[in-house]
Amino acid sequence: MPIVSFLLYVFVTSFTPGPNNIMAMLFANKFGLKKTIRFCLGVGAGFFVIMLLSSYFNLVLGNFIPKIEFIMTILGAIYMLYLAIKIITSKNNDQNNKGDKNNSFLTGMLLQFINPKGILYGITATSTFILPYYTSNFSLLIFSLFLAFVGFMSTFCWSMFGSIFQKFLSTYRNQFNIIMALLLLYSAISILVK
Repeated sequence: MPIVSFLLYVFVTSFTPGPNNIMAMLFANKFGLKKTIRFCLGVGAGFFVIMLLSSYFNLVLGNFIPKIEFIMTILGAIYMLYLAIKIITSKNNDQNNKGDKNNSFLTGMLLQFINPKGILYGITATSTFILPYYTSNFSLLIFSLFLAFVGFMSTFCWSMFGSIFQKFLSTYRNQFNIIMALLLLYSAISILVK
């Protein structure tokens, strides 16, 4: 296995802006780091399931990807557009627990199943770097755990950024929300135009 290429791919793909990271930063900015950890854990758990599914069903999915990829791309772009609209239209006074239900383990986990970046990442990582070299159940489990851990760490790092700059960002919340919404919009467009 070309370990350096694998690690570069994993870390660059995981730590670049995407729905998980942007939502984690927004939640931490709005609710604090402590309340955002459950979302990050949900992202990690969902990523783990996606990585396992990618590992075991990569060949089967490979036959259906041309059919599934377009639908997942459209659904993912629509979801990101929805998130962007929710961010722009959010009010400054909903600092309490009103939006707290979206900042949950289940939300973080379920987001992975409509996140085209995450699904394509899992399929690419497993088919390119893992399956050609490792096929035992144990190795697939270990790689899935590793990739899920990296997914958790990337969202946690973005959460820390949102939490650390909470006071600054609360002063400029509207501008921050616009920038984050535009990043989500960019993510949606880049997925559609690839």
